[in-house]
Amino acid sequence: MTDDQSTADDQVWPAGDRSWMSWSDDTPPPAELHPEIPHPARMYDYYLGGKDNFPADREAAEKVLALGPLVRISARANRAFLQRAVQRLSELGVKRFIDIGTGIPTAGNTHEIAQRVHPDAEVAYLDNDPIVLVHSRALLAGTAPGRTTVIRADLREPKVVLADPTIQRLLEPGEPVALLLFAVLHFIDDADDPYALVRELLDALPAGSYLALSHATADFAAQGEGGRGPAIYRAASAQLTLRGKDEVARFVEGLELLEPGLVTAAQWRPDQPPADTDPQVAIWAAVARKP
Repeated sequence: MTDDQSTADDQVWPAGDRSWMSWSDDTPPPAELHPEIPHPARMYDYYLGGKDNFPADREAAEKVLALGPLVRISARANRAFLQRAVQRLSELGVKRFIDIGTGIPTAGNTHEIAQRVHPDAEVAYLDNDPIVLVHSRALLAGTAPGRTTVIRADLREPKVVLADPTIQRLLEPGEPVALLLFAVLHFIDDADDPYALVRELLDALPAGSYLALSHATADFAAQGEGGRGPAIYRAASAQLTLRGKDEVARFVEGLELLEPGLVTAAQWRPDQPPADTDPQVAIWAAVARKP
């Protein structure tokens, strides 16, 4: 870890005893984590088979999973899409990544894939959830030789994101940057104008940069089930706004879509063609280039 990284981390992480970075159900975590309130990042971790979640998260997640197998299948397909998209962007020469709404780290994280292709690749992880930040910081302990930074920030505040010294440094050389918004935009309400938020971030990126995104949808839900998932999330710390394909397409207007365009996460450059018997994945996905 570089001196610059240590300084940046000190601004994000509280000094002193960090023994609370691990816990069991019998050992209460810090109040800031609000373990009694289901959190989407911890629910997503549960969908993926992780263990970084609390009883309230598991209870809410099980209610969602009771609606059918689509949620867990979609979560796994989304994770696989992230890995393929970062791999492809790295192959296109991208060495700078801004990953917003990262979620709890698991196998095949952005920096691991990018730095496998380009050892000097730089990745900035941004999230506003303390538990995500805890695990991300632990992840950084083995990062080398590329630079990986964790920043506490909120997608709803693009000016704050862009003003961060790490983000300014990534943008300064004018080289292509990849803005990654995987499974985060559906937690932005229409009232917060997610399209304007994304556009403000894109406007700050150099020409030739990329946007990679995935977004949950009810397009493939059974009749009458489209609103049941969001209803469960209303008890969580973030609301869920499912959007149709045309609504998701608005995020990439004016950009050059990479093949195969806006498709489900399982259909975006799959390592193997999805089997005809696979259920439809309820995640729209795309990677697009800024002209």
